[in-house]
Amino acid sequence: MATATETVSRPTIRQTSCFIGGEWTPAESGRTLECIHPATEEVVTQVAEGDAADIDRAVQAARQAFEDSEWSRMDARDRGALINKLADLIEEESDELSALETLDNGKPIRDARAADLPLVIDCLRYYAGFADKIQGETIPVRGNFFSYTKREPVGVVGQIIPWNFPQLMVAWKWGPALATGCTIVMKPAEQTPLGCLRLARLAQKAGIPDGVINVVPGYGPTAGAALVKHPDVDKIAFTGEHLTAQRIMADAALSLKRLTFELGGKSPNIIFDDADLDAAAAGAHFGLYFNQGQCCCAGSRVFVHERVHDALIEKIAAMNHERQVGDPFDMNTEQGPQVDQAQFDKIMKYIDLGKQSGAECVTGGDRSGDVGYFVQPTLFDGVKDDMEIAKDEIFGPVMSVLTFSDLDEIVDRANNTFYGLAAAVWTRDIGKAHHIANKVRAGTVWVNCYDVFDAAAPFGGFKMSGMGRELGFEGLKAYLETKTVTVAMD
Repeated sequence: MATATETVSRPTIRQTSCFIGGEWTPAESGRTLECIHPATEEVVTQVAEGDAADIDRAVQAARQAFEDSEWSRMDARDRGALINKLADLIEEESDELSALETLDNGKPIRDARAADLPLVIDCLRYYAGFADKIQGETIPVRGNFFSYTKREPVGVVGQIIPWNFPQLMVAWKWGPALATGCTIVMKPAEQTPLGCLRLARLAQKAGIPDGVINVVPGYGPTAGAALVKHPDVDKIAFTGEHLTAQRIMADAALSLKRLTFELGGKSPNIIFDDADLDAAAAGAHFGLYFNQGQCCCAGSRVFVHERVHDALIEKIAAMNHERQVGDPFDMNTEQGPQVDQAQFDKIMKYIDLGKQSGAECVTGGDRSGDVGYFVQPTLFDGVKDDMEIAKDEIFGPVMSVLTFSDLDEIVDRANNTFYGLAAAVWTRDIGKAHHIANKVRAGTVWVNCYDVFDAAAPFGGFKMSGMGRELGFEGLKAYLETKTVTVAMD
């Protein structure tokens, strides 16, 4: 249990170079990028800044490992054993990795320990179990032929991950890619490369052959774009915002790379007047403020029935006033800083827009403290559907509350967005819950809960919230090609 004074020590930073073909190497240009701890704004280390030259070396290493190495000849069950070994090593070092996540991203250490790292381990173990269960089918075709399908790895995959859940996004991408026999070139977010680099070291320690996993830190316009455009990359998996995904689609068009995108959202969280209001308030609070609001599926549009509106506002405001914002290495801290200055500035801009548009700022509305990228838990009431804070993805601790009175009205309003990642409904009426789940255009719908994730349950978006799915067998299929073999039996 945490005590009033329990503060976790900072981790030791060990890996700061590109990881290519099993070797730790500086960027060919010699350039580095700064890693800044968002709670103090201090530079904690410099990491190699890769670009097109480093991406090319990494792709060559991944191609060689895919085409002609022990990885390409390895039995599927042995691949699964290596993924399980990686999960074991992560579990052994989970406290250190949690601290590295907090240093890198600024999230509270209690969240990194209780959520991020356990989910990393669970995801890898889930896909380790899938490695030897990927199989084809026999097809009854006309004529005297025997026809069957094989599922084969898509090849060299480029993976570009965001900064909000750095190590968990590694697991979401590496798990299915490794289980299927693909090889990987990953570009972590420039804000948070440290955890990914440490996991690459553990993968090597687990015995995953050199060249199977390659990591090149760098910026999107240089390293990321080079990865997308590289002719020897067979697939790109990207998690981030839709504007970047649009550029990736354009850049990938010439080579017709396979693409999967997990993008943003402006998720509706619908609370009916028959809901358990204490549970709904707690769920709405967690669904927005968890991870400093930096969740793609954050329930940032809270639609509450007019009959319970006042009570809900009172409950959420009380939770905001009690929320502990501060040093993320303190085990009692509930909310840390935003990831960087740019994200902090964006959130403050939207808070100002909310005030200017006439919404009532019930709590927060300002920065917290003088140092670090801390934003007060902010609650806006009286929000209208056409306000910027109700339309745009803010990606911060800013909740917009809107009222409704009619079942059909709320479906139309919930769907009035080009996003479609997630939604939630709170009600004791199971028929009403299924009605919302059927009508809302979203990839995930939670009923009387929020942010419930499992490695077995597919996650992804409708509309401009993405293409394809992460997790589950759906996430695995994105790393496979289907080959049909037909044999004449005469």
